[in-house]
Amino acid sequence: MSQAETPAVPPPRLRENPWLVFLLPFVVYMLVQSLEPTAADKPGGAMIGLAIAYQYYPIVYTAKIVLTLVAVVFVLPGYRQFPWRISPLSIVVGVVGVALWVGLSKLGLEQRLLEPLGLGKFIDLGARAGYNPLDQLADSPAWAWGFLAVRVLGMAVVVALIEEFFLRGFVMRFVMEKDWWKVPFGTVTPAAVVAGTVVPMLCHPAELLAAAVWFSMVTWLMVRTRNIWDCVAAHAVTNFLLALYVILADEWQFM
Repeated sequence: MSQAETPAVPPPRLRENPWLVFLLPFVVYMLVQSLEPTAADKPGGAMIGLAIAYQYYPIVYTAKIVLTLVAVVFVLPGYRQFPWRISPLSIVVGVVGVALWVGLSKLGLEQRLLEPLGLGKFIDLGARAGYNPLDQLADSPAWAWGFLAVRVLGMAVVVALIEEFFLRGFVMRFVMEKDWWKVPFGTVTPAAVVAGTVVPMLCHPAELLAAAVWFSMVTWLMVRTRNIWDCVAAHAVTNFLLALYVILADEWQFM
């Protein structure tokens, strides 16, 4: 390992509380997300029951990204314990991943399988805001494009970073050992593989099949390269290309 690749030692506050690095940004993101409204014709809405009007979605979403980035900055020294490097394979996985995500999501198998079982409400929990700023904010083009930039930043950078650190840095190691932070990254057990698939499926109930396939593919990448930044890069590429697809194809149900 070269000097440039030598892992940094986190400061005392993060060494004594290793969970902060992997959980804090994700928890902040999810807490603010619970306030996000959905369109009036969509099921769900603010998860904690606050009736926030759909028109305020850009404000709530922007606040979510800002607060999450503050949390990321706080734990940033802990991220440096993982040497920064990205392999070309992660880019390939990201590109293949967006095609799989869109294609599998469009099959609608979740509705066909779960609704007859009376589990349609579980799918409804995954309803996305579907907010099109170019339409909703057409009277304010600068704000429309500005928020769209924030939305893409949130998908391609913030979500990719915090979700991978939470899932692969914490969840998959937590199910293996009591002192989970000591488990070398990329080490897996059957329980870890299951957790790395089931947890994101529960986080994407409207896209169960796509989540199962996509996150399993990134687990394979993780085991192959043993590098968390490859997982972040693959996630970022998929989400960025998905955002472009949404904008160009006008299929805002994916955002």
